[in-house]
Amino acid sequence: MTANPRAAAWALVGAALLLLPVVLQPLGTHWVRTADTCLLYVMLALGMNVVVGHAGLLDLGYVAFYAVGAYLCALLASPHLTEQFAWIAAMFPNGLHGAWWLIVPAAAMLAATFGVLLGLPTLKLRGDYLAIVTLGFGEIVRILINNLGRPVNLTNGAQGVGPIDSLRVVGLDLGRPQSIGGMTVEPVTLYYYLFLTLTVLAVVVCRRVQASRIGRAWMALRDDEVAAAAMGIDTRNLKLLAFAVGASFGGVAGALFGAFQGFISPEAFTLQESVAIVAMVVFGGMGHIRGVILGAVLMTALPETLRYVVNPLQAMTEGRLDAGILRQLLIALAMIVTMLLRPHGLWPAPEHGRSLPPT
Repeated sequence: MTANPRAAAWALVGAALLLLPVVLQPLGTHWVRTADTCLLYVMLALGMNVVVGHAGLLDLGYVAFYAVGAYLCALLASPHLTEQFAWIAAMFPNGLHGAWWLIVPAAAMLAATFGVLLGLPTLKLRGDYLAIVTLGFGEIVRILINNLGRPVNLTNGAQGVGPIDSLRVVGLDLGRPQSIGGMTVEPVTLYYYLFLTLTVLAVVVCRRVQASRIGRAWMALRDDEVAAAAMGIDTRNLKLLAFAVGASFGGVAGALFGAFQGFISPEAFTLQESVAIVAMVVFGGMGHIRGVILGAVLMTALPETLRYVVNPLQAMTEGRLDAGILRQLLIALAMIVTMLLRPHGLWPAPEHGRSLPPT
């Protein structure tokens, strides 16, 4: 019997993903942590792809949902609330130590609620106007978090919240090294497998939604909203659903980020993060799940890989070139060249066909 080449290719990809932290761990935990960060950004990019790639709604405030999930995790899995509010300390004398399987769904639902709140006032906006409003929403959430340290200390302001409990899965503390089969497995490796499981689940959900009637209605809305409305599609509810679904992905990623870092502060949720997530979607291939994954992985891992290029260049110029600026310059040049050669992204959606070279 002839093996299915496609099934064999997917099996090879799955094996590579499972063995990746085992290969990277001897090189140092830094590379495994980079792989963890890639998976978090893949989840964020998939959520942004629902809003931008499928429904055609440019959202520059997406980082707000990321922040909502992270702060919910921080408040439910850290001593902050019990230290600030006596009535909470009386109810939970041993402190708040929320289970991850409660916090993650709660973060998804809270972020989805915020997504609907963002969508309601923007239903009649399009293009640049929508982008400006969503940008303002993201900044409002960040500034609000930064100023809720007084008079009632809810978010601890600019000082951030911590320490946040590490995740516990089936009794296994992911924040502590574990001995498995005589081999010590570092926390970053344990988190990798949890993040990988949830990322695969997110991909499955995205694929199912994309192939559903809702996904096709989103694409009709993206291509021509007037025509979609004329065909009887409820554009209002579809837009709200797109914001809610995309935001829920951001909330889950934020909750995982908070537990993974053990500490969060408003500086992690700036406008630059939203712009970076949009760039991942466009760079990889807007509306194409595989392209979005590729864009998120490349744009997250590339800055770390370029350290090995920038440091020798800095040494050659006797330190005249700033390593951080040079690294960002090389990334920007790579993105410009790529978008000129492939204007629909590295791995465009099938309906875009093959990208033509610039004339």
